[in-house]
Amino acid sequence: MKDVQKSHDARGIEIQHVGVNEVHLPFLIKKKEGGFQQVLASIRFTVSLPEKYKGTHMSRFLEVLMPWSQKPIESREMDSILSDALTRLEAESASLKIRFKYFIEKSAPVSGRKSLLDIDCSFSGEKKRGEPMQFTLGVVVPCTSLCPCSKEISEYGAHNQRSVIRVKLRCESAHRTPWIEDIAKALEKCASCQIYPTLKREDEKYVTEHAYDNPKFVEDILRDTVLTLRKLPGIKWFSIECENFESIHNHNAFASHEETIV
Repeated sequence: MKDVQKSHDARGIEIQHVGVNEVHLPFLIKKKEGGFQQVLASIRFTVSLPEKYKGTHMSRFLEVLMPWSQKPIESREMDSILSDALTRLEAESASLKIRFKYFIEKSAPVSGRKSLLDIDCSFSGEKKRGEPMQFTLGVVVPCTSLCPCSKEISEYGAHNQRSVIRVKLRCESAHRTPWIEDIAKALEKCASCQIYPTLKREDEKYVTEHAYDNPKFVEDILRDTVLTLRKLPGIKWFSIECENFESIHNHNAFASHEETIV
């Protein structure tokens, strides 16, 4: 049958990214302690398209992805997927972003009750033919913040709120990226208090008092996150967004920072 996608296009425009978006597949994410966690992944998968071709072959993206949905993946497997795409789609560059919820077991601080905390994560890879892959890990950690100003000026109490720390990072070696579990644990310490899915009364007392004893503005959380990431080995670049979902305003407090470590 005639290959319409390979037919000539005379407009002289190379397309940088063309492919599929919002593909939903089960994927297996490697865990730090071994094994894997099954997640529902939302995927964007694209390649570059030379100006001479009318279109790319959309079905081939799914043909590349399907076998990998049954294999535990991390950065090395992302590299293999992109290399496969470069070959199968005859492209000079390829990019892949996988977004998913990853679950981390948490023990309540006093009762020890175990529960699962969901973390929004992403694996992003970009690869050009003949060059190393650039891999970016994305992690969004929920936490608690308590306002230092509110504590200082009030005779009793202080307003607090749920917050998030959004981090993207790249390492000197794409194949030596920190584990999600380690990044989440490190970022939680930057807030006024951690988030626990299950709390008994004794746990609720603990987290309320812990946050009160550890007040932080959104600026404090961001600066502590910067210092934390600077200390982690192998990281060459990171970006951070901190956002407090304010309990006394109809808007949020926000701070961001981006840094290349030399």
